[in-house]
Amino acid sequence: MEKLQQLRALLKTYQDVAIAYSGGCDSHFLYQVAVETLGHEHVLAVLCVGDMMSKEDITEAKSLIKDGRYKVVHVDVFDNEAFLHNRKDRCYFCKKMIMTKVIEQAQCHHIEYVLDGKNSDDERVYRPGIQACQELGIISPLSEVGMTKKMIRHYSQYLGISTYAKPANACLASRFPYDTLLTKEKLDRVSQAEALLHQKGIYHVRVRVHDKLARIEVEKKYFEILLNDKQLIDDFERLGFDYVTLDLKGITSGSYDR
Repeated sequence: MEKLQQLRALLKTYQDVAIAYSGGCDSHFLYQVAVETLGHEHVLAVLCVGDMMSKEDITEAKSLIKDGRYKVVHVDVFDNEAFLHNRKDRCYFCKKMIMTKVIEQAQCHHIEYVLDGKNSDDERVYRPGIQACQELGIISPLSEVGMTKKMIRHYSQYLGISTYAKPANACLASRFPYDTLLTKEKLDRVSQAEALLHQKGIYHVRVRVHDKLARIEVEKKYFEILLNDKQLIDDFERLGFDYVTLDLKGITSGSYDR
């Protein structure tokens, strides 16, 4: 429990904090430990919502913090040219826009310290948004104490935090090749496609879009189920996909960064 003790000790030095909240495993763990350590009145969760998130994720995130102190802020990601054209550096500009709004909420509530859920594993992969957070002075306590994703899941289960097994998720723009013009309709279509898989009990999933082709990434243990599911193909076609394929490599984080 050494890392957990270090995290609690670090949080105590901040007194009042605003947390950039997404409802994911990392940010919810940080939120719960902060509330336990500092008290509800000293922790503000700021949830930025927009077309980059599925309706499922927004609903779940709101339900997880409904009993705490929180603010929901709407973000128009299509105001951002880098996001609109799905540039490779879109995450930098999008994250800067989102975190600026989190900082504004913190300032409105006279909170000096703004935290995010970045963990130590995030430093090892392509995450242009990290630079934006660093430039804005966002604090990453999980990373500072050296917590990996595996540790966060372990401590979450130990503390009875419901998101301990929640699959990692990402901005819906990550389902499209770089330099693809994005629209609300495109993001909504891929969100609906992934919701169809969630309804079948498959939550760790990505539907990567190549124009009219949907490339499904799931864990290999689900391959046989999907290969025999004619209804799924019909449902995808109704969403506007002409072709539905299964990626034999399985699910891969940052698939378009291969």
